Amino acid sequence: MSHYHAVVWLDHSEAHILHFTPDEVEAAQIQSKQPHKHLHAKHTLHEKPHAESGYYHEVVAALRGAKEILVCGPGTAKLELIKHIHKHDHDLEPSVVAVETVDHPSDGQLLKYAHHYFKAADRLIQGPKTVAG
Repeated sequence: MSHYHAVVWLDHSEAHILHFTPDEVEAAQIQSKQPHKHLHAKHTLHEKPHAESGYYHEVVAALRGAKEILVCGPGTAKLELIKHIHKHDHDLEPSVVAVETVDHPSDGQLLKYAHHYFKAADRLIQGPKTVAG
């Protein structure tokens, strides 16, 4: 995929990846092969099986080609993906521009959120427009 922007929404069960321009969208969905087990207290056994299952490797592979990536999700999977990128995919680190907490949007809602995010980010980078007089 060769779009400039991408957004990924993920939890421990699935990931939705959208590569997009103002006119086009390419969508992919990845299902985790490991069932998510939520444990209370200090136990976080769900992290290791996902890391070893290849789930995050598949998500990273689907994000390749994007120059700017927004990572979203409701829980800890988004942070585990960032840790995975730092450990295994250093070349992708500069492309991750933000990590946001987002509940369970439809792909349409996720795309709208990402468009809004990148428009606001682009305005900050470009700075205010000046009027010559």
